[in-house]
Amino acid sequence: MKKRPGLASTLAIYRRELLSYVTTPTAYVFVAVFLFSIGLFTFQVGGLFETRRADLSAFFAFHPWIFMVFLPAVSMRLWAEESRSGAIELLMTLPAPTWSLVVGKFLAAWTVAAAALLMTLPLWITINILGSPDNAAIFTAYLASLMMAGAYLAIGSMMSALTPAQIVAFVLSVLVSFLLTALGLPLVLDFFSGIVGGGVAEVLARFSIMHHFDAAQRGVVEFRSVFYFVSLIALCLGYTMLAVDARRGG
Repeated sequence: MKKRPGLASTLAIYRRELLSYVTTPTAYVFVAVFLFSIGLFTFQVGGLFETRRADLSAFFAFHPWIFMVFLPAVSMRLWAEESRSGAIELLMTLPAPTWSLVVGKFLAAWTVAAAALLMTLPLWITINILGSPDNAAIFTAYLASLMMAGAYLAIGSMMSALTPAQIVAFVLSVLVSFLLTALGLPLVLDFFSGIVGGGVAEVLARFSIMHHFDAAQRGVVEFRSVFYFVSLIALCLGYTMLAVDARRGG
């Protein structure tokens, strides 16, 4: 079957980007630091075994905060590194639609995040050995965590396309991610409730990544949460395409 030009370009960019991850320390450092951090927070701060419950709530509770810091480090290179190395000029002349470049790079970064999550599966197995957890709830939380990782990476891709400096892309990504995450904290909601009223604060909370991830941690699959993550990813990748198109036009 003949591949469509856009799909073929997406796969080519995806393979190229994934190869660049596995042939440089970036992916290995991210996975190692992620596993160390999530283990430290889960056992030392969350007290997984001290809770005496057969669940992974202490594990998933820290995902938004860890992703918020580490995933911008993965995504900051997506476009900023191309600008630094000069490869962006060659990339812009490829006979490929912009969306295929953006999606191919995004999927490669998302694959690295998925690989990091897969390496935590022994923890799920351990919990099953120690007790009888709600595996459907844990599976739902894993899927939500993967969707959330995609949202943080899409934010990072957008920031990386807006600036040629990786460190600036990283800082902007962390800042935007923090705002979208912290918006769902009770402390922040109480603050906004005192200023704009409880109704407006509740509306603001619906834009929070934390708000939509909390429901999934309890094993609840909400269509609006799926729609939120898909929309956030699509919106950020859409802005990434506009930024890349602007470079092509220039």
